[in-house]
Amino acid sequence: MNAYVLDFQEIDKTKLAIVGGKGANLGELSRVEGIRVPEGFCVTTEAYKRTIKQTPEFDVLLEQLSPVKMDDREKVSEISGKVRSAIEGTAIAKVHYRLVPYLW
Repeated sequence: MNAYVLDFQEIDKTKLAIVGGKGANLGELSRVEGIRVPEGFCVTTEAYKRTIKQTPEFDVLLEQLSPVKMDDREKVSEISGKVRSAIEGTAIAKVHYRLVPYLW
């Protein structure tokens, strides 16, 4: 079974492909003595991909965005806004996860 949510304590630099750069960095920071990182978790890239597959319009929008020149900020902004709306409008499967409050 695939884990779609990992605690920071379960993450280190070897999990970069699983949780992305920010997630891997938070996992690493949570292991450094003297650095206080609140309890937290990362949703895996696999969970993201699985959710995005439910949104066919997402691929169409990315295809529209791909040929746009980086300096065409208006077009980039327009298509990026549509991508964001498509993602925000996508239903996410319920995942049971235990959250532990962090005590400073």
